[in-house]
Amino acid sequence: MNSVIKQETGKKIYAEIRMFLFLTLASAIIAFNLRSFVRVGGLFPGGFSGLTILIQQISSQFFNLNIPYSVLYLPLNLIPAYIGFKHIGKKFTIYSFYVVFLSGILTDIFPPITITYDTLLVAIFGGLVNGIAISICLVNGASGGGTDFISIYFSEKKGIDAWNYILAANVVILTTAGILFGFDKALYSIIYQFTSTQVIQTLFKRYQKDTLLIITSQPQAVYGKIRELTHHDATLLQGTGCFEGAERNILYSVVGREQVDKVIAGIKEIDEKAFINVIRTEQINGRFYKVPTK
Repeated sequence: MNSVIKQETGKKIYAEIRMFLFLTLASAIIAFNLRSFVRVGGLFPGGFSGLTILIQQISSQFFNLNIPYSVLYLPLNLIPAYIGFKHIGKKFTIYSFYVVFLSGILTDIFPPITITYDTLLVAIFGGLVNGIAISICLVNGASGGGTDFISIYFSEKKGIDAWNYILAANVVILTTAGILFGFDKALYSIIYQFTSTQVIQTLFKRYQKDTLLIITSQPQAVYGKIRELTHHDATLLQGTGCFEGAERNILYSVVGREQVDKVIAGIKEIDEKAFINVIRTEQINGRFYKVPTK
């Protein structure tokens, strides 16, 4: 019994260390991206990073004040962190603020790095790098802070995939930046943010959902597999095949997008002739099982 407990404890410690290493890596990537692609392109990343850079540039250009990134970025994240701590999860918020704190400090420490002066390449690859860094955070139970807290709150409480809404909200920052510093940088920043958002949606699928329509000869066994793999329910419908006129069993279920592949594989193990239609689900209203955020 003691050996089992020790084994479980060892696994938990290993998982925690591994997670902190990945979060440290993500923080370093975020800081590197800000000191390389974002700096060279004069871009505004959006969210609280973009707001911080906007305030820095306003202070420098209009008031001749050079304010360190972390001095602005850390206080701006306090209210979203409070929202996260109260409504999302304490562990999640602590890990996220670790990323906020470390990436903010590293951004001030890292020297300026120039990879290319081509603004279009900077916008595309900067967005790509940022999307990868944020995805690493999300996969490891944290976020990049700022508007990520707010978007995850809406995803958890409202069942809404909020990433595109964040992109829309960032237009306010970009419009302000465009008026003050020129719309060419603001427009390139839209490319940066769009690329970043698409990468996140591709790599992190927890808050995205798909509807499954399954025609099967073994509806109860298939339903049992869906329940086992996802904890989600299903509805059994009766239909008639138009070509043969035969009765068909149709299972209707909504699952997380990250679960789709394993669900399809599980269904095929039971009924290899099952016909499965996967439909992107934009929003649901009603009871839907979610793994709680810690």
